[in-house]
Amino acid sequence: MRSGLWLSLMLMGLVVACAGRQEPETPDYEAIYDAPLDEMWPSVREYFKDANLSFREDKGSRVLQTEWKEEFGGSKISGYWHRYMVIGKRETPTKSKLWIIRITKTVNRAISQPGKELEWGVSRSIGPRGGWDTGAPGDASSTEAGNFGLTFEDDQDRFDFPRGENGFYAESGQGTRDMNMEWKVFRGIAPKLAKKEETVPAKLAARAPGAKEVPSFTECGQAIIGLKNRVKPGGVMLLGELHGTQEVPRFIAQSVCQLVTSGTPVSVGLELPVENEERVKHFLQSQGQEADWLKLMESPFWRSPYPDGRGSEAVANMLEQLRQLRAQGLDVAVFVYDHPKLTGQQREEALAATVLSHVKAEPQRFHLVMSGNVHSRTAQGLPWDKGYQPMGRLLKAQLKDVTALDMAYDSGSAWICAADQKGRKLDCGVKATKGKDNGDRFFVHVWDSPNAEGYHGVFYVGRVSASEPAIQKGLGRPSDAVSPQEPESAPSQPASGS
Repeated sequence: MRSGLWLSLMLMGLVVACAGRQEPETPDYEAIYDAPLDEMWPSVREYFKDANLSFREDKGSRVLQTEWKEEFGGSKISGYWHRYMVIGKRETPTKSKLWIIRITKTVNRAISQPGKELEWGVSRSIGPRGGWDTGAPGDASSTEAGNFGLTFEDDQDRFDFPRGENGFYAESGQGTRDMNMEWKVFRGIAPKLAKKEETVPAKLAARAPGAKEVPSFTECGQAIIGLKNRVKPGGVMLLGELHGTQEVPRFIAQSVCQLVTSGTPVSVGLELPVENEERVKHFLQSQGQEADWLKLMESPFWRSPYPDGRGSEAVANMLEQLRQLRAQGLDVAVFVYDHPKLTGQQREEALAATVLSHVKAEPQRFHLVMSGNVHSRTAQGLPWDKGYQPMGRLLKAQLKDVTALDMAYDSGSAWICAADQKGRKLDCGVKATKGKDNGDRFFVHVWDSPNAEGYHGVFYVGRVSASEPAIQKGLGRPSDAVSPQEPESAPSQPASGS
């Protein structure tokens, strides 16, 4: 146990530089406990126990490591998991502090470290004879040399992953210092240590109407840089996306989780047909059983012969994550606002009117609205129509607090519908996308002034990976797909602006 923890500690040593300012509630300086390390440590152990984060402790030192845990709501798509390494440090003989390292693993290769797929030196793959294959097939000498001296302890890193229902083989991982978590723990235990100096007050989670209780701790993934200082009750944030990626729905779910656990009730607007309003509302309030999934998925929208990415597996998984947050008593709501039978300016006006009705009906909530990146613009005009008034511009004219963010991403892939070379029909499938690498962290960045399209800034989701239609991944009954003649199925604008 001791050797395993300290090996992980050494590997994490290169990534524990101080994090910069991330959100108003989290200072960019360390939390210092007004108590010696030995007196503070029992309260740390109690905090993680109360938060249902089981852990192992390195006896003889002030280091503990939580077990692998699926991030909030789980993921049928990417399989994100995390654990914390908590390191108690002596500041002075009478003061102490914690370093908390968040270690993230995933079956998604998007955050894989460069060179991970290469074999450096001896290979440890299991050969056909049950031995360790270290050479060419049939090369007995190399196989025997590879077997010599190897034990299961030498390969512990391969087996130190979740078991049973949580079992998977991680393709990539990250370790970063999590000052957000450090301050969360500090706020939880500092009062018990009778700390006298002024601290940043903790916010209560946004409790859903009728909820009897909410969790004291919810894992929401790594803090999204720059998000919370752009959020106000009654505000609207328009996210102009490229449909058909795994990362945007994850960004939405992670944002909602972090906001509601910080005290802000959130409503998510989805560019789904308004005919699906009751189905989505029912699913959000359901137990998420098979019958609930079938009721959600029996709509023609999910079975379109031209699936443009809005009905992806990632979107379905996002709805499940939001459902689970609501089931915990957190104040999460979802509404839909698309009018697919309309086109052009009429459609934009209908989109804006529907979103506006939800915002005005609940001015105490924050509204996070997801759309194709044409609808979310706040500037007039498109290359083919100079007088065009996008939904974002119409909303901006009637609401005080509207922030429009364009999607920024690193190169990868997306499920995209686009006209074929002859322009006669839509070609839907996985296609390569070209972006710019701005790191692995999700972030929000707002400029000093809007750009030509009326965007106030960007939301960045890292390297993108395609998400296929949910109906093709076993959610619902694929055999019940609608026929091509059904009018609701074909998107009005198949490209990213749909």
